[in-house]
Amino acid sequence: MSTSVSEVDVDALVQTLLDEHDPATTPPQEFLGAQYDAGLAWVYLPVGFGGLGLTRSAQERVDLRLAAAGAPIGGTVKNYIGMGMAAPTIAAFGTDEQKRKFLRPLFTGEQIYCQLFSEPGAGSDLAAAATRAVRDGSGNGDWIVNGQKVWTSQAQHAQMAILVARTNPDVPKHAGLTYFLCDMTQPGVEVRPLRQITGEAEFNEVFLTDARVPDANRLGPEGGGWRVATTTLNNERIAIGSRAGAPRESGHIGKVTKAWRDDPALRNPAMHDDLMRLWVEAEVLRLTGERLRQQAATGQPGPEGAGMKIAFARIAQAISGFEIELSGEAGLSYDDWTLRRPETVDLIGREAGYRYLRAKGNSIEGGTSEILRNTISERVLGLPGEHRVDKAVAWKDLPR
Repeated sequence: MSTSVSEVDVDALVQTLLDEHDPATTPPQEFLGAQYDAGLAWVYLPVGFGGLGLTRSAQERVDLRLAAAGAPIGGTVKNYIGMGMAAPTIAAFGTDEQKRKFLRPLFTGEQIYCQLFSEPGAGSDLAAAATRAVRDGSGNGDWIVNGQKVWTSQAQHAQMAILVARTNPDVPKHAGLTYFLCDMTQPGVEVRPLRQITGEAEFNEVFLTDARVPDANRLGPEGGGWRVATTTLNNERIAIGSRAGAPRESGHIGKVTKAWRDDPALRNPAMHDDLMRLWVEAEVLRLTGERLRQQAATGQPGPEGAGMKIAFARIAQAISGFEIELSGEAGLSYDDWTLRRPETVDLIGREAGYRYLRAKGNSIEGGTSEILRNTISERVLGLPGEHRVDKAVAWKDLPR
């Protein structure tokens, strides 16, 4: 199933899709279904799984033409975890049956995904996860899951979750994990909002009580969950870091430069050099992100994405702090602590005070900057690893 199609044929397929499903009149879910069936969802996947067996670089050609025609974005705006993390992991580790079952509804937005990774006692040290999955003993292969997850974005909207759970406590922590696709709508799954410093509840805590996962929803081998999860995390870091990208002066720096240009009263000459330095750093980050995405287009992203994510967190916090200074008293006026459960994560869409507070989480979510510096030093630069006394100890014997 690795049929090759030329770029000219891709153009023809895109045109046929647009002719038969006008984006202006076709419901988004219907259009995305037709796009998937035409092999234009992920052109680098095999035919039958939303692809055409092409190189990943051909996807940009498709996306640009569809965007110019006003076509909807695959996955919908709510499903950034599904598109940025679940889909590439399913594509890399899923069986043909799993790809057929899960990829199409993910792309059309019929199934929104969340990420059940972090736990109260296993955040930066994800391999210490204590949520247990055990066979139900009936011989049907189902797993029964019990535990608590935390910092779960989009759980309030999700129909599905990518889940890491411990299936063997008698081996070292990295070896006893298994990766599942979990139904969030079933009994035994409870979602509770977690309020942030902004007053919003983007995140949630999730309690799993005798939740059932079929073995057919296991992604990768039993006990091989750490390797599968690493693929998810590498994609997550690029997805978060690339928020700084897109057009020049997008993101946080765009808000500041627009305010500087639009309001002469804000143009403090003493702050001009700082603004220019931040503008240059933001542009370097944007271009670096473009290069990193082009490198990732040839295959699954590697640990280099950790650098992009650290850089994004640092520059977002620096720019939001500068914006507060630039705005004077108005920058301190944020006082809306209303509990909201937003449809999606919006890092820049509100006032300066909100952006300043929200940016504080950028160096925690998706892997803390401290942990990612270890990733860069060991897996990118090849420096000696940090001394870890627990790597060869069975998980059940570790102090908790």
